[in-house]
Amino acid sequence: MTSELAAGVGLRSRHFVEQPDALNGAGFVEIHAENYLAGGPALRRVEALRRDLPLSVHAVALSPGAAGGLDENHVRRVAVLIDRLQPRFVSDHLAWTGVDGVYLNDLMPLPYTEESLGIVSANVARLQDIFRRRVMIENPSSYLRFAHSTIAESAFLAELARRTGCGLLCDLNNIHVTCHNVGLDAQPYLAALPADASGEFHLACHAVNDADGETVLIDDHGSRVAEPVWALYRDAVRRFGPRPTMIEWDTDVPALEVLLAEARRADVEAAAALASPPLP
Repeated sequence: MTSELAAGVGLRSRHFVEQPDALNGAGFVEIHAENYLAGGPALRRVEALRRDLPLSVHAVALSPGAAGGLDENHVRRVAVLIDRLQPRFVSDHLAWTGVDGVYLNDLMPLPYTEESLGIVSANVARLQDIFRRRVMIENPSSYLRFAHSTIAESAFLAELARRTGCGLLCDLNNIHVTCHNVGLDAQPYLAALPADASGEFHLACHAVNDADGETVLIDDHGSRVAEPVWALYRDAVRRFGPRPTMIEWDTDVPALEVLLAEARRADVEAAAALASPPLP
């Protein structure tokens, strides 16, 4: 799997009015599905943009980790959006986000066990049946590990991809955050992910917090991509080859030109990585 796309950016509402023509400098754009389910002018602007640029629809509330199964009413609303926009990529997170119709506005972690793997696999398979397409599942950022987890997160994702045929959205900032916070090594984590399932990279930044003498990384998407994440990105490109790559920035959202500059750097970093010997 290779990518012919230049790096893309996450689209926020301010960018439509700020300098919309500049979006043509991105390789593709990503929107959050739940921001556009009501239709209206915002969705029409995305449709107009879709005529010129490839589109990624990134959901945050499909809840593939929900023990009680999917909220099919919500899933089908997202399916209508996907049918209307015909994006190149569709994705969500390895997390659960609601219970009994109540949404928690956060990505909640789950233990990695055979039981939870069966639940997530069934939910992802159902998502793909409803959407009639492959869905990519993103690795979360973690701040703790469940004592009764029996499967490493990377192995869990790899087996999920094997069982369901889903893709993996490899968020390199989340890998860096998780590995720092729970004491893992990012290189074995990357090596455990199947190259043929890894369909996209996300790049972002994090906050560094000190708590009781411990440094905790918080996945806040509030500044330029951190240098350790760039280093991990180069390693990922060397290991997997080029993939569509997206710059995430969700808090203190900057001018579009700042995002586009980060996307251009991603293209430069990928080219440099491809000129280096591949990692096994």
